[in-house]
Amino acid sequence: MLKGIHLTLLLGPVIPVPVPQVVLDALTQVEVVQPDEAAGAFTIQFSLSVQSPLHTLFLLSGGGVVPLLRLILVATINGTPQVLIDGVVTKTEVMPGADQRHTTLQVTGDDLTTVMQKLEFSGLPGLPYPAMPAEAIVALLLAKYAFLGIIPLVIPSIAMDVPIPTERIPTQQGNDLEYIRMLAERVGYVFYIEPGPAPGTSTAYWGPKVKVGIPQPALNADMDAGSNVENLSFSYNGNARSLPVIYIQNPQTKVPIPIPIPDIGPLNPPLGLIDPPPQQLRQLPETAKYSPVRALLLGMAEAAKSADTVTGRGSLDVTRYGRVLKSRQLVGVRGVGPAFDGLYYVSEVRHTIKRGEYKQSFNLSRKGLISTLPVVPP
Repeated sequence: MLKGIHLTLLLGPVIPVPVPQVVLDALTQVEVVQPDEAAGAFTIQFSLSVQSPLHTLFLLSGGGVVPLLRLILVATINGTPQVLIDGVVTKTEVMPGADQRHTTLQVTGDDLTTVMQKLEFSGLPGLPYPAMPAEAIVALLLAKYAFLGIIPLVIPSIAMDVPIPTERIPTQQGNDLEYIRMLAERVGYVFYIEPGPAPGTSTAYWGPKVKVGIPQPALNADMDAGSNVENLSFSYNGNARSLPVIYIQNPQTKVPIPIPIPDIGPLNPPLGLIDPPPQQLRQLPETAKYSPVRALLLGMAEAAKSADTVTGRGSLDVTRYGRVLKSRQLVGVRGVGPAFDGLYYVSEVRHTIKRGEYKQSFNLSRKGLISTLPVVPP
C-alpha cells in the first residue's frame, strides 16, 4: 500500500479474524460505498492462481454453505484506524485474469443490515407490540443482533406516540429491516448501521438526520498548492423544495384545520443564507383522521424529505487530503466562489483502493447559497 496507509482485512463466520498475508498479497482492488440512508456495499477483487484455496472459501460462502461469512475492512492512515465496512459476503464471481494461469475472484456484499432481512414476516399475522412506541419497538428489534457487535442508538422523537391497546396495537409486517425503516419514515427519521469505531462493533442509528457538529477538514479547490481535491462541481435547483400541510380535525366542529410544517429544525439548520421558499404545497388530507400527535409526526416525516437545493460532487486523493472523508458528517468547502463556499453535508462517499492508490468520490448537499459562516474553517 501507500506510505502511511495500511489495509487490514478480517474474514470469518460471525466473528472474523485477520486473513494471512498471502490473501492480502492477492488483493488487487477494493471499492466501498457509504451512502447517506441506504445500506453500505463493498466489492473486492483478488488475483489468484487456478489452484488457490481461496476459490473454495468464497465460492462456498456465496453458495450458502457458510450461512454468514462476515468481512471487515480497516484502513489505517497515519496511525489512525478507520473501519470502512463491516458486512456480509453475498455474491462471488470468477472472471478471466491477466493470463491463463490466473483468474480474478470478485467478492461483493452489503453491510450488516443484510442480516436483518433474513427473517420474513409477510403473510403471517404479524408480531404485536402493545402499548409500545416506535422507539421501544426499534430498541427491542435491535437487541437480537447484539451478537454481531451492533450497539443500538435510538433517539426518541419530538412527539412520542404511545398507542392505547384498546384502540390500536402495532404489528410487524415484513422483515426487521423493512419494519424499522418504516417506523423511521413515519416520524421523519433515518436508519443505518455505521461501522466502527473498533473493528467488530457497529452503531445502529435510528434518529433524525443530524447536520450539526464539528466539520471535517475543508475541501480546497483552485487554491494552487493548497488544493486537496481533484475535481469539484456544484449545481443549484430552486424548485426542489416543497412544504407539507397536515390537517387536524376539530372534534367539536369536525372542521379540518390546515397546519404547514417547516423543514427546518434544531438538528437540520440551514447551511446557506439565501434559499428560495418552497415552490409547491404537499397537502396530506388523510392526516385529519389521525390523532394530532400522529398527524404531526407524519407531517414532520414529509418535511424531512424536502430536497436540498444545492448539490455537489467531486473526487480526492486520500494521501493529499490527509485523512478519510466520512459520509453523514459536515465538511467545509473553499475556493469555489462565495455562492458555493461554506459547510456541506456529505451524503455519499465511495472508496476506491488499488495498489499505490487510494481515492474517494463524494456527493455533497445543503439548502441555500452563500455560507452562513464568515470564514470556512480549514
